[in-house]
Amino acid sequence: MPHWTELIAEKKQRQLKSIPQEWLVSPPPDSTLDVTGFPETCGLLTAREIEITNTSVDVLLEKLACGEWTAVDVTTAFYKRAVVAHQLVNCLTEIFVDRALARAAELDDHFKQTGKVVGPLHGLPISLKDQICIKGLETTMGYVSWIGRYAEKNAVLVDILIECGAVPFVRTNLPQTVMWPESFNNIFGRTTNPHNRSLTPGGSSGGEGALVALKGSPLGVGSDIGGSIRIPSSFCGLYSLRPSYGRVPYCGALNSLEGQDSVHSVFGPMTNSVGGVKAFMKAVVNAKPWLKDPLAVRKKWHEDEYNLADHGSGKDLCFAIMWDDGVVVPHPPIRRSLEITKAALEKAGHKVVDWKPIKHRLLADTTRNIWNAASSEDYMMTTSATGEPIIATMELDDSDATAAPFRPKKVGITAYQLWQVQKLRRDIRKEYLDHWEATSSETGTGRPVDAIICPASSYVATPHGKNRYTNYTTVWNALDYPATTFPVTTVDPTLDAKKPRHVFYDDFDKGIYEMYEPEIFKNAPVCLQLVGRTLEEEAVIKMTEIVDGALAAAK
Repeated sequence: MPHWTELIAEKKQRQLKSIPQEWLVSPPPDSTLDVTGFPETCGLLTAREIEITNTSVDVLLEKLACGEWTAVDVTTAFYKRAVVAHQLVNCLTEIFVDRALARAAELDDHFKQTGKVVGPLHGLPISLKDQICIKGLETTMGYVSWIGRYAEKNAVLVDILIECGAVPFVRTNLPQTVMWPESFNNIFGRTTNPHNRSLTPGGSSGGEGALVALKGSPLGVGSDIGGSIRIPSSFCGLYSLRPSYGRVPYCGALNSLEGQDSVHSVFGPMTNSVGGVKAFMKAVVNAKPWLKDPLAVRKKWHEDEYNLADHGSGKDLCFAIMWDDGVVVPHPPIRRSLEITKAALEKAGHKVVDWKPIKHRLLADTTRNIWNAASSEDYMMTTSATGEPIIATMELDDSDATAAPFRPKKVGITAYQLWQVQKLRRDIRKEYLDHWEATSSETGTGRPVDAIICPASSYVATPHGKNRYTNYTTVWNALDYPATTFPVTTVDPTLDAKKPRHVFYDDFDKGIYEMYEPEIFKNAPVCLQLVGRTLEEEAVIKMTEIVDGALAAAK
């Protein structure tokens, strides 16, 4: 068998060959940190292609449905922009231009002959994280051991997206194992943040985050077991949704920790508008995924839930703001975005109270204990085929590869020990449910709090290797609460100056405080999360639209 480094060299060569030569550009030097303006000034995209790629999902779908724009035109525009994005931030894994354009042409033929769209996502190019299998393509998930393994069939989600009329067109980068909040692996290397390339786009869906932020895709699908949709979305300034377990089908995709059936990974949308989140969710759940995936929940899109039937029809909502989680206090830009959001909601006539977090540290630790029950064994089994090193850090070093070998922190635990951890999590879920229900005494609406608004992280996008706290997202995975991200502002070194702090929860909290220097994080987007209750995706999307509208009106 070839050495693992030879397998990488061969795969990288094939990736390079898959890029049309005429789409190669001269990217700016590494010292140019903000590259968000480059795709439109590089000369590759026509004025029309720039217009297409700046159009939100809702409007794209309208123009495709009335025949004003063809699927081939839209796919070509986004493909060119995606390839430019890749040359800037290294976000793609699989590039299959001819195949995507052939699919788009079929959709155009169908439209020409029938005057009808194939489905609700007709002609929409969709990027997919490198876990979501497409027949005939490799899915490596950042593992050298999986180079050369070609999918024999599509993941269920791909079949459903195709049935809805979408055009899967690229696959995107992630970390080896997908269990890191940044995006680096031995095959494809590191993805950087287009707003500031010295910062991480987050992870594990970091390729999607960077690509969608550069408008190289109108909508991407990420996965989230502890924040992997919401972290890159918040670091890159995007709207996204981490749905509850089983709302979006996962069957037929690859993953780490398969068989860990307690805290599920879920797929969800990452996009530049909240309308895109809604369009994706509505299309997917109305395609009856439960007929193709035994773990998918039998729940169609509920329009009355979207219209907030359970939340006073959306009048006089009561939002609760979680200023911190009792473990780590967020950096100044996050605090400011919470204040902006509170003021905007009050101005729009909604009530805002404080959220008291309970047991967040224990919830997140319990979740990690469930993952770590056998994660070391899982990673070692997967890498053993080629002997590639298991990546032990996301830190930058001279070679941009990891020298430190991975050392399992501890041997796995017994099944009985795992059951005790799962039982603890179950009990905290009940405690949290009661805690939320009890808020009805302070909202003044006769209902409990309608949604929680909280940080998506204790900081904005960090320098590479420094994203080491994910509890702000992971707790909602543990509780199975759906959560969106939405952008609020960007880091402003004047408004977000470092303030002295004298009291800390502990040394870890102090370490996160000391990380903050406004100049390092300059230009980084600031996003927040909106959190609802299990399987309440429709209401969570609608309430995110309400918050987004309030923020726009306040501006």
